[in-house]
Amino acid sequence: MTKLTLKQQRFADEYIISGNATDAAIKAGYATRSARAIGQENLTKPDIKSYIDERLSEIQSEKIANQEEVMQVLTSVLRGEREEEVVELNKETGKFVKTTKKPDTSAVIRAANEIMKRYPLPKEIKLEANVTTNKLDGILAQLEDDSS
Repeated sequence: MTKLTLKQQRFADEYIISGNATDAAIKAGYATRSARAIGQENLTKPDIKSYIDERLSEIQSEKIANQEEVMQVLTSVLRGEREEEVVELNKETGKFVKTTKKPDTSAVIRAANEIMKRYPLPKEIKLEANVTTNKLDGILAQLEDDSS
């Protein structure tokens, strides 16, 4: 990869922060009058685009939860394994105290819904059942006897 100029690197870093090419160009030191055109042009330059893509992937791997982490959190809420810290008023002392509590029913249901969005049940479910029909068989037999 070709080395970026300091201004180009500042542009790319500012663009990652704001997502706005014009603002990034101005903050990187380009003239306000031409910032929009330069910002758009910089986004088409392969070296700058490559730098932005690399930085975004680094940030993603370090800071952003991946799918597995999200599913683990949702599952721990669903199972009641995750506790949250809450501040409550102690009625006896009149002071606020920190306590932990398990997720309430609505949080568990929301977690279950989020999991089911990702792993839905099949639309068709085959049901098999063995049913004893002795009583019905007896009535049918009696009706047949009566009709003969």
